[in-house]
Amino acid sequence: MFKLFMVLLSIAGRCPAKRDPIPQKAKYWVSVPIPESFDARTEWAQCPTIYEIRDQGSCGSCWALATVEVISDRICIASNQSVEVSAENLLDCCGSSCGDGCQGGWPEQAWLYYQHTGLVSGGGYRSKIGCQPYSIAACDHMGEGTATLPPCTDNSPTPSCKRACTNTGYNGGYTQDLHYGANEYGFSNQNELVQQEIMQNGPVVATYDVYEDFFNYKSGVYQYVYGDYQGGHAVKIVGWGTDSGLDYWLVANSWNTNWGDQGYFKIIRGTNDCNFESDISADI
Repeated sequence: MFKLFMVLLSIAGRCPAKRDPIPQKAKYWVSVPIPESFDARTEWAQCPTIYEIRDQGSCGSCWALATVEVISDRICIASNQSVEVSAENLLDCCGSSCGDGCQGGWPEQAWLYYQHTGLVSGGGYRSKIGCQPYSIAACDHMGEGTATLPPCTDNSPTPSCKRACTNTGYNGGYTQDLHYGANEYGFSNQNELVQQEIMQNGPVVATYDVYEDFFNYKSGVYQYVYGDYQGGHAVKIVGWGTDSGLDYWLVANSWNTNWGDQGYFKIIRGTNDCNFESDISADI
């Protein structure tokens, strides 16, 4: 199901209707035994993007960050080449096809943009990595600010699209730097297929509903207990396991390493809590 991912600093409105159906991954031709636990960070330790935690800053760009994080990981897994795909490029240039930039967007439409238009490289804020690094400053997503990070504020305006490298120190050209996808697909309440997908091709994007108690997550296995609906969110699933008898998904967030468990969280697996298992997607 398509959702419009609004910034999680304020109450979100209702999500728009689904646009075009994304093809479902019906089955695997090559099935492998599913272990009790799996962690893409250790399985592909040679790929630095897999254990990188980005920061979306004061912008509802989770949909863009989750998508390019998965793309970056999968490029490395498939080719053993390390590249940070630019969230800035996707956020700024996909336009209304993907949603509304810093006001939210659709990962499923982002896969189509990746296939048809392509995405250049680009690291985090002030990273000087790649063609188009992220231009929106990191912030404290707990809201109070720290010694090094100001508190997040209302949504930043979406930066304008630039069809040129903004990193003056980057040697490559924009057109030559483009990377392309081939085939997007989705999973809806097909957990074993999601596990097979992660083991064979790498992390995937999940979209879900966020409630008040999620912001306070520190450790353990999250499951909804209290609070009002706050909006939608998009994240990267990197694995799964069991903790104190609870099956979970291991997930990378985009709120920097100060949030949660060094930027990660575990969410209960097998119950579709917060619609977490209803809308999972990838591209290969």
